[in-house]
Amino acid sequence: METALAKKPRKRQVIFLAILLLLWEAGSETIRYSMPEETESGSIVANLAKDLGLRVRELATRGARIHYKGNKQFFQLDTKTGNLLLFEKLDREVLCGASDPCILHFQLLLENPVQIFQADLQLTDINDHSPQFLEREMILKIPENVLPGTVFPLKIAQDFDTGNNTVQNYTISSNSHFHVVTHNRGDGRKYPELVLDKALDREEQPQFSFILTAQDGGAPPRSGTTAVLIEVLDINDNAPEFLQSLYEAQVPENSPLNSLVVAVSARDLDTGAYGNVVYTLSQGDEVTRPFVIDEKTGEIRLKRALDFEATRYYNVEIAATDGGGLSGKCSVAIEVLDVNDNAPELTMSTLSSSTPENSPETVVAVFSVSDPDSGDNGRMVCSIQNDLPFLLKPTFKNFYMLVTERPLDRELRSEYNITITVSDMGTPRLQTQHNITVLVSDVNDNAPAFSQSAYTLLVRENNSPALHIGSVSATDADAGTNAQLTSSLLPAPGPAGRALPAPAALVSINADNGQLFALRSLDFEALRAFEFLVGATDRGAPALSGQARVRVVVLDDNDNAPFVLYPLQNASAPCTELVPRAADAGYLVTKVVAVDGDSGQNAWLSFQLLRATEPGLFGVWAHNGEVRTARPLGERDAPRHRLVVLVRDNGEPPLSASVTLHVLLVDGFSQPYLPLPDAAAPDAQADRLTVYLVVALAAVSSLFLLSALAFVAARVCARSGTAARGGSPGPEGHFPGHLVDVSGAGTLSHSYQYEVCLTGDAGTNEFKFLKPILPNLPPSGAVVEEIEGKATFRNSFGFS
Repeated sequence: METALAKKPRKRQVIFLAILLLLWEAGSETIRYSMPEETESGSIVANLAKDLGLRVRELATRGARIHYKGNKQFFQLDTKTGNLLLFEKLDREVLCGASDPCILHFQLLLENPVQIFQADLQLTDINDHSPQFLEREMILKIPENVLPGTVFPLKIAQDFDTGNNTVQNYTISSNSHFHVVTHNRGDGRKYPELVLDKALDREEQPQFSFILTAQDGGAPPRSGTTAVLIEVLDINDNAPEFLQSLYEAQVPENSPLNSLVVAVSARDLDTGAYGNVVYTLSQGDEVTRPFVIDEKTGEIRLKRALDFEATRYYNVEIAATDGGGLSGKCSVAIEVLDVNDNAPELTMSTLSSSTPENSPETVVAVFSVSDPDSGDNGRMVCSIQNDLPFLLKPTFKNFYMLVTERPLDRELRSEYNITITVSDMGTPRLQTQHNITVLVSDVNDNAPAFSQSAYTLLVRENNSPALHIGSVSATDADAGTNAQLTSSLLPAPGPAGRALPAPAALVSINADNGQLFALRSLDFEALRAFEFLVGATDRGAPALSGQARVRVVVLDDNDNAPFVLYPLQNASAPCTELVPRAADAGYLVTKVVAVDGDSGQNAWLSFQLLRATEPGLFGVWAHNGEVRTARPLGERDAPRHRLVVLVRDNGEPPLSASVTLHVLLVDGFSQPYLPLPDAAAPDAQADRLTVYLVVALAAVSSLFLLSALAFVAARVCARSGTAARGGSPGPEGHFPGHLVDVSGAGTLSHSYQYEVCLTGDAGTNEFKFLKPILPNLPPSGAVVEEIEGKATFRNSFGFS
């Protein structure tokens, strides 16, 4: 016995367009088998692999399974042996009813590649049902004047078997007046007739009784019995006669209950009780069950709904019996008209859960459709929505494939809800809809993309290590692992296409979230900006990547105090400026030159006279550091003066440096420069303690400055190319009047400094001219200002 063992459809993708040819070739012939009904489950029907010319191992590898209409499970395929087995006992009468032959149509479906084989199994009948009479007793009323040889119809027995296994013969128990004759009906069934052998005499015997036996042709045969009671009536010499021996009627299958099918009519020439006709259905089998007849009017009406798909024709025998027991009969042929009352059925055979994007034409689903109606009511049309990239392709008989019309794009649409509509051609049209969901699986076809092609990050110098300086963000339109990104640092392209090394010593990146961190403290004066590339790579196969340029700009902090270039404070002997006593107010004594390694407002310098031996005699211009006389000099002014000038930048907080100037008032440059007498030193004695402190501070400062200058000189030599290309840009906007521009846009045009001083231990008037002490600029790019104006010295040698 066989039932298709249900298998869950394995979800897979079929990408071969050639399966259409295989499917058409498979439908060219049908394999037919036969076996008796009620065969035990697990019995072998046949070896499908051998009959179809397939290797047994192909059944498992190609996903072979049995398909039956409606997904009913009648059969089981053993993929290890290729045998087709019964899943359960099959009852021919349940599956096919009175239809003969009983054929079950099924298909063998191979999924990879798709191939379909048609097969039929015919269930042969076995004698598993005994004949049965619907009534336990038949009563016949026969007039006594009936001549021998008169025939009386008897009700037939019902047997659900077919062929020889149905009723073949009727017999009655032994009696002296009757015998039974078995006749063949037009549909092949047997019916009995009772024949009178000997004239009846009511006065001699008013009743007869015997047993009617129906026997089938099975081996061994089965039988059923009913009692027959005959009542002998008085003379009734006219039997009812029908107006037609055959009535024909057509009834739509959807006719309501109790609706009129046809009306039969019989007449009897007798009068009184012998002329009253009673109509009955002479058959007691399944044929008459949907109908009922009015015994007085002869109207045949429906008592049970009809089904065209179950039974299309009915042959009904009608008997008309008068009050004297005489009867006549006629036949009624009833044709059931098909009505479109069955919606099409869709059976899904194969369904793929997901379809990869960017793939060519791909099979998504394989399904079959059926409609038990006939004619146009059974012709079907399949369709899907018009706005989808899918097509329906017919394959074998009522099988269809749902395939992609073009490559899909998951980034545009990741899921499709497809409604398969199956409509018949009947009136009105009936349809069935089946919804499936097709997921589009991702392919790594999108490279990561940064939110910006270039990023600019600002970080202030002297930052703490591991400082978060910014983030870069990249996205990937793909999904899953194809959208998981890893960030990394890449070397930026240098001149002539050569790649510069990645700033691995300066910054690092978090590979998961793109956060950038400074690895060490940055110095604006050493490095003002740098660039590198950031890459984002996905985890697809093959992996795709994207790049973005990152520029890090270092912001200046006020971390450099002003540096005084002139006059130097580390000389072995202090420089002394000579001023003639005849100088007027505004006379340029000297110019203090200073620079600041910072930039912007942190490098804007202002000058202030912090201390003077004689306040009010000298003044410093705040914006350029020029020291000038504030009033005309007089004879009473002390010959020697010490000035302390404070140089301060404009940073926050401001940083400063101080410089000490020595000024000697002389009557003329021709007289020798002699030390002042001890009497002129009361001021110096009063400030002796201060002088000691200043000298000590100057010594320490000189050592620091010498070290700083040595370091700066080493850096300048190493970066001579950078220093030679120019200095820092000048400040933007309005330049305050109390500040000095030291960025190269001031009043000094050369980056050299000169020192002019008199030797303190010489007995004659002579001076020493020093070469430039800073041949190059500091790394910050600031330009050293040259002293403007010249102090004119006149002495006995006559030079100036």
